[in-house]
Amino acid sequence: MSRLGRLLDRVRSRLGRDRHTGRVHADRDESFVVFLIGMRINAFWKVHRWLPVFLVAPRMVRELRADDDAGLLGSWTFLSPPRGIGFVQYWEDFESLRAYARDSDHLHLGAWDDYARQSETGAVGIWHETYRVDADSYETVYNNGPPRGLGVAAGTDLVAASGRERSAAGRLDGEDDPLPRDA
Repeated sequence: MSRLGRLLDRVRSRLGRDRHTGRVHADRDESFVVFLIGMRINAFWKVHRWLPVFLVAPRMVRELRADDDAGLLGSWTFLSPPRGIGFVQYWEDFESLRAYARDSDHLHLGAWDDYARQSETGAVGIWHETYRVDADSYETVYNNGPPRGLGVAAGTDLVAASGRERSAAGRLDGEDDPLPRDA
């Protein structure tokens, strides 16, 4: 099959999965880690400094997705025009995230070393935030659109967001909190 044929198959596959869900929320019995990471291009003209960082990040995500034992539950990319790109990732635990970051058999450690050697140029900035989330300390809702983020992370179930779980307060605190007019 040609490259174009494979690309069209991937597009059709993704569009087919992009169905409306009604009103559901993510239900997870275990704690997890949310990891936000991104880069900011500070000097567009120094392409040789920021392009390697830009190109290695998606390769790291592909590497993680290919390794079922890495601990990555899910990842999605976001753009922050005109200078930034980032990833929101869901991990089984902080130990898995840390193990990947320090494993010399994977891409991250070498990429980090390359970045650290040239970071004094200031051409590109890196940022990240890590959050440990208890199983009962989050809430989500996906209304008439496909789930994203935690809703598609491995080990997460989608359940109807109805009854007490129809509102954010109900999903988070178990409170009765009627919504006005099916908002």
